[in-house]
Amino acid sequence: MPRTKKTEGAKKRLLRRVRKQRLKYITILPSLVTILNGACGFAAIVFAGKGGIASTNRFGLSYFSISGYMILLAMIADMLDGRLARMHQSTSSFGGQLDSLCDAISFGVAPAFLMLKVLEHKISGFVGLNPTTETFLQRFIWMAAAAYLSCAVIRLARFNVENEEDESAHMSFIGLPTPAAAGVLVSLIILHQDTLPTLNVIIYALPFLTMGIAVLMVSRIQYPHILNQYLRGKKPFGYLIRVLLLLAFVIWSIQAALVLMFCGFASSSLAKWLYYKVIKNKRNLLSTAHTALMNADKDQSVKEDDIACQVEE
Repeated sequence: MPRTKKTEGAKKRLLRRVRKQRLKYITILPSLVTILNGACGFAAIVFAGKGGIASTNRFGLSYFSISGYMILLAMIADMLDGRLARMHQSTSSFGGQLDSLCDAISFGVAPAFLMLKVLEHKISGFVGLNPTTETFLQRFIWMAAAAYLSCAVIRLARFNVENEEDESAHMSFIGLPTPAAAGVLVSLIILHQDTLPTLNVIIYALPFLTMGIAVLMVSRIQYPHILNQYLRGKKPFGYLIRVLLLLAFVIWSIQAALVLMFCGFASSSLAKWLYYKVIKNKRNLLSTAHTALMNADKDQSVKEDDIACQVEE
């Protein structure tokens, strides 16, 4: 009998803990914008699945291109939801978890699936391709897509664990952010579909680029937060000139501007990391070795002078 009472008491305590963790209130507007992010990612997947069909929309865009633009729209929603939550001082753990789940769809699944369908469509157009070679290429493409998706999910999970709600801590990212990684793939696909459809080297390079981006997402390379570092607060006058030049480039060719922005962002921090890790360390080692050699020569000359003095005495 006492044992039964203990069991019932333990159940009541467990239910009490569960009720304490039950979600009661959420912020509507940031949550709706976050869900819009996920919906755009889902739409991108749908359009990518139709990529092999000739598009008849009034804009004359291919379904692959429309899929890419839907991912870009998801990026805009991803930037707005966090900004709205901080403006209304309503950041919460629920909002962060919802944002990561939607990001996994829009910047994890959607870009990987889009890259996969673009390459499958390109391979299916080859005439006289060896079946063995075709199977190998398909498996390689699937492996690249799976690697990208896996690293994107790992990147988001790590961000949730290491993230701080304080806005002052959001000045940089550890590893390439998932929206920027998706932007690299999407911008190249849009450039190929809308501007340079005959430049197939862009498509052939996508699997290798996808795996490289996957590694950058889970790396410890530091990437700047563009909005917080370069667009907030007072900045030198030169920043305004750069922004105006970038806007002019966007107006002239938005496809080329997207490639420049996303690929430049992804490669800039990698180049800095390589410079400090390889070139600068090598210079430091050479400088240290040169200093040690000079000190050794000085010590040797001092010893020779001491010996010469002893001989003279």
